[in-house]
Amino acid sequence: QVQLVESGGALVQPGGSLRLSCASSRFTLDYYTIGWFRQAPGKEREGVSCISRDGNTYYADSVKGRFTISRDNAKNTVNLHMNSLKPEDTAVYYCAASGRWYGRTWYRAAQYDSWGQGTQVTVSS
Repeated sequence: QVQLVESGGALVQPGGSLRLSCASSRFTLDYYTIGWFRQAPGKEREGVSCISRDGNTYYADSVKGRFTISRDNAKNTVNLHMNSLKPEDTAVYYCAASGRWYGRTWYRAAQYDSWGQGTQVTVSS
């Protein structure tokens, strides 16, 4: 399994921005499909975005136009840039890795083999 560590979660006001990072000290993330998921209290884990080895990206409808996923291969990280944050974005955010690219079913959590421990994002005034 790929060991993943998320960082960057924080308390932010509505309309604010955050950048989450997913890193691995032992594995080259460029070899994997990386997904970002989130889970709010009392809700199921949902796919937020993913990026393939070739740079293909997908986003949940709820975050399109506000979130951007990108790779920083020099730092071996996958970042999730979140703008125009809303209270409904409040959740624990997880990154996950898969050795395969599933295309349009990228949002299925069961398709990912390795997960980080999560980072809390709270959007509140």
